[in-house]
Amino acid sequence: MINVWIGIIFLIMTITVYRVAKRIYRKYPNPFTLPIFLTSGFLIILLGFSDLSYRSYMLGGQWIDLFLGPIVVALALPLYRQLDLIKKYARTIFVGIFAGSIIGIITGIVGAKVLGFEEWIIQSVAAKSVTTPVALSITDTAGGNLSFAAVFVMIAGISGAMFGPVIVRLLRIQHPVARGLGIGTASHAIGTSKALELGELDGAVSALSMTISAVVVSFLVPLFLALL
Repeated sequence: MINVWIGIIFLIMTITVYRVAKRIYRKYPNPFTLPIFLTSGFLIILLGFSDLSYRSYMLGGQWIDLFLGPIVVALALPLYRQLDLIKKYARTIFVGIFAGSIIGIITGIVGAKVLGFEEWIIQSVAAKSVTTPVALSITDTAGGNLSFAAVFVMIAGISGAMFGPVIVRLLRIQHPVARGLGIGTASHAIGTSKALELGELDGAVSALSMTISAVVVSFLVPLFLALL
């Protein structure tokens, strides 16, 4: 029974922190006040500098985690609404996804090699740009560390949500298909949630990019690890 109450406390705390973070973002909108960044940072500091364990936190966190699947499935709705436009740009979209997937893999592997990281870290960072379940499966097959892989995926997702819109503005990328392609391929579901704020077509293309890039990356990571 005590585990249930601990779970409820952490669940309420997480939701409260996120709501406060949303208010901060509305008042001071910039990449560093993004709610998911502030909430994640708060929880990392809380667990890192207290006697609370991650296992205790997940007694409540697992209830939030349960909604991840349905939320990802819900991304199919804007995809369905924008189906005609997606068909119109099908060739561009698939070329963009393939190119983005290759760049994501190469930057991870080459960057880690240039910095002199050990082989298991290189194997852990290779699939950083795809959604967590797929990234963990790829990393396990490649021989990397699953915990490190999860961290790299989280960093890719949050940084994409933080800086993706800033980058498309700086580069004056105005077409929603191009914006959705870049954000979805580079920063999976977290980036897609931000792409939806730019527009429904952005979010639809981002969701499609996230899904297809996961398949592409799962085939290409072993090949690039062997070649690079």
